[in-house]
Amino acid sequence: MAPNANNGILSKRSNYSVDATLERLKSALQAKGVTIFAIVDHSGEAEKVGLKMPPTKLVIFGSPKAGTPLMLAAPSIAIDLPLKILIREDAEGKVWVSYNAPAYLQERYDLPQDLLPTLSIVETLAAKAAE
Repeated sequence: MAPNANNGILSKRSNYSVDATLERLKSALQAKGVTIFAIVDHSGEAEKVGLKMPPTKLVIFGSPKAGTPLMLAAPSIAIDLPLKILIREDAEGKVWVSYNAPAYLQERYDLPQDLLPTLSIVETLAAKAAE
Protein backbone atom coordinates (compact mmCIF):
# COMPACT_ATOMS: atom_id res chain seq x y z
CA MET A 1 0.00 0.00 0.00
CA ALA A 2 1.35 3.44 -0.88
CA PRO A 3 2.22 5.66 2.11
CA ASN A 4 -0.21 8.42 1.08
CA ALA A 5 -3.17 6.07 0.65
CA ASN A 6 -5.74 6.56 3.41
CA ASN A 7 -3.93 9.69 4.62
CA GLY A 8 -0.78 7.78 5.44
CA ILE A 9 -2.44 5.04 7.47
CA LEU A 10 -1.42 1.46 6.72
CA SER A 11 -3.44 -1.56 7.86
CA LYS A 12 -2.57 -5.22 8.19
CA ARG A 13 -5.06 -8.01 8.77
CA SER A 14 -4.53 -9.82 12.06
CA ASN A 15 -4.88 -13.56 12.46
CA TYR A 16 -6.10 -13.05 16.02
CA SER A 17 -8.86 -11.40 18.03
CA VAL A 18 -8.42 -7.80 19.17
CA ASP A 19 -7.44 -8.91 22.67
CA ALA A 20 -5.01 -11.58 21.43
CA THR A 21 -3.48 -9.12 18.96
CA LEU A 22 -3.11 -6.61 21.80
CA GLU A 23 -1.32 -9.19 23.96
CA ARG A 24 1.02 -10.08 21.09
CA LEU A 25 1.80 -6.38 20.56
CA LYS A 26 2.44 -5.85 24.28
CA SER A 27 4.85 -8.81 24.28
CA ALA A 28 6.68 -7.46 21.23
CA LEU A 29 6.98 -4.01 22.82
CA GLN A 30 8.27 -5.46 26.10
CA ALA A 31 10.80 -7.63 24.25
CA LYS A 32 12.21 -4.52 22.57
CA GLY A 33 12.20 -2.50 25.79
CA VAL A 34 9.67 -0.02 24.43
CA THR A 35 7.46 1.81 26.92
CA ILE A 36 3.68 1.47 26.67
CA PHE A 37 2.38 4.88 27.70
CA ALA A 38 -1.32 4.07 27.41
CA ILE A 39 -3.90 1.68 26.03
CA VAL A 40 -7.13 3.40 25.11
CA ASP A 41 -10.11 1.03 25.04
CA HIS A 42 -12.42 2.99 22.76
CA SER A 43 -15.10 0.29 22.65
CA GLY A 44 -14.96 -0.16 26.43
CA GLU A 45 -15.41 3.56 26.98
CA ALA A 46 -18.31 3.62 24.49
CA GLU A 47 -19.98 0.79 26.40
CA LYS A 48 -19.74 2.79 29.65
CA VAL A 49 -22.00 5.45 28.15
CA GLY A 50 -24.45 2.98 26.62
CA LEU A 51 -23.03 2.95 23.09
CA LYS A 52 -21.94 -0.13 21.17
CA MET A 53 -18.99 -0.45 18.83
CA PRO A 54 -16.79 -3.33 17.72
CA PRO A 55 -13.69 -3.99 19.84
CA THR A 56 -11.30 -1.08 19.24
CA LYS A 57 -8.09 -0.39 21.18
CA LEU A 58 -5.32 2.13 20.64
CA VAL A 59 -1.82 1.46 21.96
CA ILE A 60 0.42 4.49 22.54
CA PHE A 61 4.09 3.60 22.90
CA GLY A 62 7.59 4.85 22.39
CA SER A 63 11.05 5.56 23.65
CA PRO A 64 12.47 8.97 24.57
CA LYS A 65 15.83 7.78 23.24
CA ALA A 66 14.26 7.17 19.81
CA GLY A 67 11.69 9.98 19.79
CA THR A 68 13.84 12.87 20.97
CA PRO A 69 16.06 12.99 17.84
CA LEU A 70 12.89 13.03 15.72
CA MET A 71 11.47 15.96 17.70
CA LEU A 72 14.78 17.82 17.57
CA ALA A 73 14.82 17.44 13.77
CA ALA A 74 11.15 18.43 13.39
CA PRO A 75 9.54 19.73 16.61
CA SER A 76 5.99 19.52 15.25
CA ILE A 77 6.28 15.72 14.89
CA ALA A 78 5.54 15.70 18.62
CA ILE A 79 1.87 15.84 17.64
CA ASP A 80 2.25 12.37 16.10
CA LEU A 81 4.50 10.99 18.84
CA PRO A 82 4.50 8.75 20.77
CA LEU A 83 3.80 6.19 18.06
CA LYS A 84 0.41 4.54 17.98
CA ILE A 85 -1.08 1.28 16.75
CA LEU A 86 -4.83 0.86 16.43
CA ILE A 87 -6.30 -2.63 16.78
CA ARG A 88 -9.91 -2.91 15.71
CA GLU A 89 -12.54 -5.35 14.58
CA ASP A 90 -14.59 -4.42 11.50
CA ALA A 91 -18.28 -5.11 10.87
CA GLU A 92 -17.41 -8.50 9.34
CA GLY A 93 -15.45 -9.62 12.40
CA LYS A 94 -12.03 -9.18 10.77
CA VAL A 95 -9.32 -7.67 12.97
CA TRP A 96 -7.02 -4.94 11.64
CA VAL A 97 -3.78 -3.43 12.92
CA SER A 98 -3.33 0.15 11.66
CA TYR A 99 -0.56 2.72 12.05
CA ASN A 100 0.93 5.81 10.45
CA ALA A 101 3.21 4.86 7.56
CA PRO A 102 6.80 5.76 8.42
CA ALA A 103 7.39 7.21 4.93
CA TYR A 104 4.28 9.36 5.33
CA LEU A 105 5.55 10.78 8.63
CA GLN A 106 9.00 11.34 7.15
CA GLU A 107 7.48 13.25 4.24
CA ARG A 108 4.96 15.11 6.39
CA TYR A 109 7.69 16.49 8.66
CA ASP A 110 10.50 16.62 6.07
CA LEU A 111 12.69 14.43 8.27
CA PRO A 112 16.18 13.47 7.15
CA GLN A 113 16.31 10.02 5.51
CA ASP A 114 18.60 8.69 8.25
CA LEU A 115 15.78 9.06 10.81
CA LEU A 116 13.34 6.87 8.85
CA PRO A 117 14.52 3.63 10.54
CA THR A 118 13.50 5.06 13.91
CA LEU A 119 9.91 5.34 12.67
CA SER A 120 9.99 2.01 10.85
CA ILE A 121 9.87 -0.02 14.05
CA VAL A 122 6.11 0.44 13.98
CA GLU A 123 5.91 -1.80 10.90
CA THR A 124 7.87 -4.58 12.60
CA LEU A 125 5.71 -4.35 15.71
CA ALA A 126 2.45 -4.36 13.74
CA ALA A 127 3.58 -7.43 11.79
CA LYS A 128 4.55 -9.30 14.98
CA ALA A 129 1.17 -8.53 16.52
CA ALA A 130 -0.83 -9.58 13.46
CA GLU A 131 1.04 -12.68 12.24
